[in-house]
Amino acid sequence: MDLQDLWFILIGVLFTGFFFLEGFDYGVGILLPVLGSSDAERRQIINTIGPHWDANEVWMITAGGALFAAFPDWYATLFSGFYLALVLLLFALILRGVAFEFRSKEDDPRWRTLWDGAIFVGSLLPALLWGVAFGNLIRGVPIGADKNYAGDFFDLLSPYTLLFGLASLIVFALHGAVFLDLKTDGAVRRKAQGAVWALWIPAVLVAGLLLIASHIDVDLFDQPGPGFVAALAVVAVLAVGYFQRAQQPIRAFAATGLTIVLTMLALFWFMYPNVMISSSNVANNLTVDNASSSSYTLKVMTVVVLIFLPFVLVYQAWSYWTFRKRITADSPLEY
Repeated sequence: MDLQDLWFILIGVLFTGFFFLEGFDYGVGILLPVLGSSDAERRQIINTIGPHWDANEVWMITAGGALFAAFPDWYATLFSGFYLALVLLLFALILRGVAFEFRSKEDDPRWRTLWDGAIFVGSLLPALLWGVAFGNLIRGVPIGADKNYAGDFFDLLSPYTLLFGLASLIVFALHGAVFLDLKTDGAVRRKAQGAVWALWIPAVLVAGLLLIASHIDVDLFDQPGPGFVAALAVVAVLAVGYFQRAQQPIRAFAATGLTIVLTMLALFWFMYPNVMISSSNVANNLTVDNASSSSYTLKVMTVVVLIFLPFVLVYQAWSYWTFRKRITADSPLEY
């Protein structure tokens, strides 16, 4: 395996880990004003992700850094072409981070309601925009022979990419609802269980529609491997309802997580050896070969990752183990 291929896989793993972990963060934020009818309930909901949300976002930062260092042309074309969408995404993430830090600084209900609304907006926008962005990656965008994006913002908005965004939004919300079923008790847990059922049917429908649209719009099933994996992702969504009915929230959470993992696997598998597909001319596709850094750069990056990545993984695993207990209304942590 060439280092270019290895780093393409590693970037796929980083984004997959990010969406698995940050997916339930987004889902919890989206459900915050829906399930939290009092300040005590909203505090309980936020406390489930309070120790983890910023560490989860490190996966995104690491993926972006790896993208910049390993595939600079991919990074440049992606960030210039998706500039406005990425600005909106970063604004939402900054707003969300500030809201987590500021909401408990005052006891005024209006103050906390304001920042709870910011958490909702800062969770909903990224959940939608990430789906639109990856929908464009698999569908293709106009790229010129100079490797520059040749379209405008509205070229990124098509029925397929918007459907992809809707699917990511609903699946992340479902992922968050199942996570709350795992991490809370009392009234919040009962509400979370109700949210799982309210979101499960829309998630199944939109996942099925996206699978059909992927066959029609991007010829997903021309490659049997990615098509089969994408179909398994729909099966995983279906399994959520089965496990939830059997009152097995751990397995239901594993099923929503598997949906995300399989979707990302299908997407990166379908793209390879391309990193960005040109919808205007296949000759302008960015590939793992023509968009990568030098071999020396990739060798240095590989050594650094082999040294430091185990420490990061051990720390994050320790963090989740330490805060593994259910969050009650009386839990001392407050975010």
